[in-house]
Amino acid sequence: MRSLFLKIFFWFWATVVAIGVALILTFILEPRSVPSRWHATLADTARYSGLIAVQTVERDGVASASIYLQRVDRDTHLKTCLFDAAGTALAGGDCSSFQNMTSHVPPDSSSFSMKYGIVRVALRLTGPSGRRYIFATELPAGPRAAFGIGRTAILLQWGVALLVSGLICSLLTRYLTAPILRLREMSQKLAAGDLSVRTGSGLAQRRDEIGGLVRDFNAMAARIEELVSRQRQLISDVSHELRSPLARLNVALDLGRQRKGDDPAFDHMQEDIRLLEEMIQRLLTIAKLDISAPQVPMTDVDLADLLSQIVRKAEFESQDANGGISLTSDGPCTVRGSAELLHSAIENVVRNAIRYTEKGTAVEVRLEHESSASGATVRLAIRDYGPGVPESELVNIFQPFYRVTGARDRQSGGAGLGLAIADRVIRIHQGTIRAVNAHPHGLSIEIQLPQSQS
Repeated sequence: MRSLFLKIFFWFWATVVAIGVALILTFILEPRSVPSRWHATLADTARYSGLIAVQTVERDGVASASIYLQRVDRDTHLKTCLFDAAGTALAGGDCSSFQNMTSHVPPDSSSFSMKYGIVRVALRLTGPSGRRYIFATELPAGPRAAFGIGRTAILLQWGVALLVSGLICSLLTRYLTAPILRLREMSQKLAAGDLSVRTGSGLAQRRDEIGGLVRDFNAMAARIEELVSRQRQLISDVSHELRSPLARLNVALDLGRQRKGDDPAFDHMQEDIRLLEEMIQRLLTIAKLDISAPQVPMTDVDLADLLSQIVRKAEFESQDANGGISLTSDGPCTVRGSAELLHSAIENVVRNAIRYTEKGTAVEVRLEHESSASGATVRLAIRDYGPGVPESELVNIFQPFYRVTGARDRQSGGAGLGLAIADRVIRIHQGTIRAVNAHPHGLSIEIQLPQSQS
């Protein structure tokens, strides 16, 4: 079974192997030359061992010199060899590896090379008897590090190791986080109301835990879309079906008035029927906005002119209820949208503010331009001086039929649909709407809409 464990396990060992191969390549491709500034020091270090070997071979013979060089090899794990002037090996082990150096040693000088990070030195020496020899050796790691030779190689090896491991870890991180970031983006769109979002088919075909998560997300999104669609359709169907009984009730009420004459009970019935008709009309509006929102025709709308019409009408209807409505505007504010829908949404918010503000206080309406990195916007704030809303319920007041407990209860009137309609209209226009409690009391509904570019 393919799983994240097996993939991470594979990537780990792939990283180890890749770093090993890279380090081997740095040894193979390392420069063969030794810096000239170190030649004298290296030659002196090699000459010390070489003179001991030459003195031993002349004093005690080749066998004793071989024993000495073998002991050096055993202690340092580095090769050493002694040749005569013609390049014939006298003592030491594996002298064939030095043969190509002995033929190029200048008189009274030294020859240098580097192999796999180890410095090799060959130099001509003269024994006490006057005979000429060639001594070849590999420089121990300790002196080499002390001389600074190999520092570049060490930095190169570490750099290659970090580069390879970083590249592989970056690929693994991208492989694991890319689908998670994609899921996060889709979740945000789903939470914003776009129920049609799905992740790509490529992610859903992955045969690991992330692929299973993607498939579960798609199934969840499809189920949510289906349930919400059924709910919206149910609201629409029920609203349509209720209109016929209400029409019959109106007819029956008229017949009752004709037979019984004026009666206060008929007036109460008439008011209840009117409220039901208004509620059904708003339910139909919500259902229409939820189902056919993308088909709303858009034109340029002067929000300042539209707002002034709404304020004049609302102020005339409520002039005896409170201190009126104060309107502050920056001038013409053109947005792209439906004038009818925007009029309905803003009117619902204004009427809602008038309903809840305390007697003798004015509802404040402010329209202004704003600029940000995302572009020019229009900001509309409608503030009342009522009891406000508990902080925990500020988001919920835009849900249909949601009623706030406490001061803003059913006694204030309404069915809890005005702000729900406003929320849907503003979202259709690519805007945002939110509620904040004002200081010292009251509620402010803030709307932001993108300004028209034409």
